[in-house]
Amino acid sequence: MESPEAPRPRAAIVAVQLPDVDDGAFAASITELERLARTLGLDVVAKVTQRRAALHAASVLGSGKIAELQRVTGAPGETGGEDEDEDEDEDEDEDEDEDEDGDADADAEQVTVVLVDHDITPSQARNLEKATGTTVLDRTAVILEIFQRHARSRAAKAQVEIVRLQYLAPRLRESGKGRDRQRGGIGGKGAGESNLELDRRKLRDRIAELTRELAALSEESRTQRARRREMNRVALVGYTNAGKSTLMRALTGSEVYVADKLFATLDTTVRALVPPSHPRVLVSDTVGLIDKLPHGLVASFKSTLDEALEASLLAQLVDASDPAFERQLQVTSEVLAEIGAGDVPRVIVFNKIDRVGDAAAQAAMVTSLSMRWPEAVVMSARDPADIAHFRAHILAFFARDLVEGELRVPYDRQKLRGEIFDGCEVLAERYEDDAVVFRVRADPALLARLRAAT
Repeated sequence: MESPEAPRPRAAIVAVQLPDVDDGAFAASITELERLARTLGLDVVAKVTQRRAALHAASVLGSGKIAELQRVTGAPGETGGEDEDEDEDEDEDEDEDEDEDGDADADAEQVTVVLVDHDITPSQARNLEKATGTTVLDRTAVILEIFQRHARSRAAKAQVEIVRLQYLAPRLRESGKGRDRQRGGIGGKGAGESNLELDRRKLRDRIAELTRELAALSEESRTQRARRREMNRVALVGYTNAGKSTLMRALTGSEVYVADKLFATLDTTVRALVPPSHPRVLVSDTVGLIDKLPHGLVASFKSTLDEALEASLLAQLVDASDPAFERQLQVTSEVLAEIGAGDVPRVIVFNKIDRVGDAAAQAAMVTSLSMRWPEAVVMSARDPADIAHFRAHILAFFARDLVEGELRVPYDRQKLRGEIFDGCEVLAERYEDDAVVFRVRADPALLARLRAAT
């Protein structure tokens, strides 16, 4: 008899709608944080929201909303705010609709985690923890936790660990015994370092060590990319959970990990298009992006995103079934511009059309998307006919710049044969007394290099 699954930890979401955020964007951000919570294995049972001109300096929310959050978490009625403002409730929207899950639903089993849909300061996090008696994670902490759990390769683990330590450094606090100092100076004179200072130094040393390790791994990646430089390369980029890994599997036959989770894969995978094409086309699956992605993660994963920078073509995937797909398209475009890939040729791929309601709804969505983005591809990565169409689209892109020419390869240079068949479309082959002559279609630069090698 199977034992029942352990109950998932219960969480509450805290979010403040600032003046420059409209209702749609605010709701989409909360929904996304809820999906991030599910990826972490949390059940969101309550949401406490508020309209304010700015986050409360001490506790994110005003005192009225803090009291409501305390009811959800079962905490005593003290805010614990260090800078509580007596007039703060003037900023509150008392008519704000609360989460339908309701406070009563949280009574059976109290909330143990509070997720804040903003980046907050260490003091704000401490005040919320003091007020609610729970673990408090801001949006960056949630994303970092997911990245840490899903990192598999040495490079991904090092990248995530660097950003996590940078995030933790300003959040270190002196423990009760942390005011004791290690003896310093020659002969034990001097104040020395406190435990807090020692911890911070250990963090700096560990970050430096990981940075050196990552630099070595990045050099290996650059070497691998250099070998592929003259090959035709397509990079799949887009919002997390847009279906990049599913499309990668369909295009290349590779067994990449596929899951309906945010950031299911963090490592870049490079595989050849199948059935094999001539010239050969390589497809790479890059790390997914998300709104409010911590800048440190973008910088740290730059070596991974370099696959996009050095690609011949970007396939920018968008989940057509997501109501917020336009915002996701914008976020992806902004990050690509940030890493310098804004000018790389790209095709927008609206994926998951099969999830847009019934056949009539799908047809209406296809028409709408095609009118607004006439050059885009609308498809489902699970439909073989759509995959065949997209594959033809990729091959047509690379075929447009090919030129025809002859390569005369002496018999003592036949080691070039494999490279010719990998990089060129061989139209004809004839044998002469001193050489093999290939009639090919190829990229002009590759054709010139092969001629020089013969």
